[in-house]
Amino acid sequence: MSAYLNATATVEPLPVLGRDVTVPLVTGGEVTYAALDYAASAPALQRVWDDVAAYAPYYGSVHRGAGYLSQLSTDLFENSRRTVAEFLGCRTDDQVVFTRSTTDSLNLLAAVLPAGCQVFVFETEHHASLLPWREARVSYLNAPRTPAEAVATLERALAERDPEGPALVCVTGASNVTGELWPVRELAAAAHAHGARIVLDAAQLAPHHPVDIAALDVDWVAFSGHKLYAPFGSGVLAGRADWLQEAEPYLAGGGASRAVARRSDGGVEVVWHSTAARHEAGSPNVIGVYAIAAACRALTEAGFDTLVDRERRLVARVRAGLAEVPEVKVLSLFGDEAPRVGVLSFVVEGWNSSHFAAALSAEYGIGVRDGLFCAHPLVRTLLGTDPQDPGECGAPEAEPGERSLNAIRVSFGAGTPDEHVDRFVRAVRELVSEGARWNYRTEDGRCVPDRDGATA
Repeated sequence: MSAYLNATATVEPLPVLGRDVTVPLVTGGEVTYAALDYAASAPALQRVWDDVAAYAPYYGSVHRGAGYLSQLSTDLFENSRRTVAEFLGCRTDDQVVFTRSTTDSLNLLAAVLPAGCQVFVFETEHHASLLPWREARVSYLNAPRTPAEAVATLERALAERDPEGPALVCVTGASNVTGELWPVRELAAAAHAHGARIVLDAAQLAPHHPVDIAALDVDWVAFSGHKLYAPFGSGVLAGRADWLQEAEPYLAGGGASRAVARRSDGGVEVVWHSTAARHEAGSPNVIGVYAIAAACRALTEAGFDTLVDRERRLVARVRAGLAEVPEVKVLSLFGDEAPRVGVLSFVVEGWNSSHFAAALSAEYGIGVRDGLFCAHPLVRTLLGTDPQDPGECGAPEAEPGERSLNAIRVSFGAGTPDEHVDRFVRAVRELVSEGARWNYRTEDGRCVPDRDGATA
């Protein structure tokens, strides 16, 4: 047996909801579900769930009443804002705006860009940070193959821009496809040296590593609660207040307005808030916001040094196991030795990725993801296919067993037991060497277990 399977973790995973859930196997019986799709949505920490459940009886409308529960909910909402600011190392004059997700946060920032702003974004970004800039002049930068190349590419692009106009750089902290860490501090320095601002998409970074706005010297950070072990439909945009204060509200409505009066010409005169409330119109998701704050506290108390060290060992176990299977190719921009969070994508020679992922689920109780991971240009670049191909994601044109144009992604984090990653590696080895034990068919663009049953 390989050494990586003999290694024992010195730190237990954090308790998460669903850790004891069992699922049926097509081959018979049940097995504890191995949730290895953290990059899409991480399971809720038990601590977060307990904190939310303790507050639930006191639920009230935020900023909307004189009653005790409303006042308590308002205090909890604003205290959560302070908790998130501390978690992110926000500067004194930074604002924390609560949104629905990373996607919503970056669309909010796109909506408040000054006129004539030029945006620089690598083609390697998740669609949440690749697509929102529709009203701006966008420069899409080619995928770099080293961190140093990323910085040099950005510097060249910024050097050629109009130095008189506003500019924004958008970059990920950790790739949702390869898990590789990006040189955020160096990219921020390059942006500022050329008079540009920078926003960090920390959706994949914040659950795995500490994110400090001041230390990284970024202007904004965006992330989602559902990837930070707090799955209740909330997100965060934190950072500089000036562009946010100077722009029209992202949503117009109650909560964003401080005063509204009729004008003599029949219209209305509105005075908008200059605080974060300016972009939080409507009744905010107090439960989701409190869940994010609870997750921030739980991760801080657990200690990121401990969490990072344990996850690094899990990544090494998976990489070592996959390296023993010659048919498996792990995708990477920066090379095998590049530091990464617990996210790895790969292809298997001779296998359609949808077929392989379906077999992992149906025969081993392992949940992974296949497709292009809402990062179509990046995955196509890594696979050597046309990065300009507008083909749909997750709709394999091939039958099971034929080559796929998609990839498979395994992702894990603070709540992942060692047994889950070991089962995953064992399942990959068995599927490659022995084949699937069940028949599969393509249905609505996905491979699913066939009703005809087991293979001969």
